[in-house]
Amino acid sequence: MFRLTRPLLYAVRKPTTGITGLRVHHDPLPELKKTYEATLQTLSAIPQSSVYRQGTEALTLHKLKVVEKANGNVAAVEEVLDEGQIEEVLDVAQDELSLANKMLEWKAWEPLEEKPQPGQWQYFGKEATASTSS
Repeated sequence: MFRLTRPLLYAVRKPTTGITGLRVHHDPLPELKKTYEATLQTLSAIPQSSVYRQGTEALTLHKLKVVEKANGNVAAVEEVLDEGQIEEVLDVAQDELSLANKMLEWKAWEPLEEKPQPGQWQYFGKEATASTSS
């Protein structure tokens, strides 16, 4: 009887992610939602004019809406986000939260303390700035 129930258990619970060092999270969606909300809270402390805040906030809000619309369906979140397994999505979300905290600490939106050397931001004969695109 034990042999018959083991395949059923594996069908309900994923035994492994198949990725070394990445453990299965048995209730990932609440954790993912909490992480996205924490990221948005951290981003709110960064000035709205920051390009990093604008991009990360838009992406995080989109992902949070996907998680909320899924109603607990992990497969639906994985399919819509198309970022791999839900554990990978959670790992990336935690990394983004960590980066947002570091950006807040670094105050990356402030002007440079020292003027750059002439030609420091020139690559292949073109001037590279945040305000221009080529």
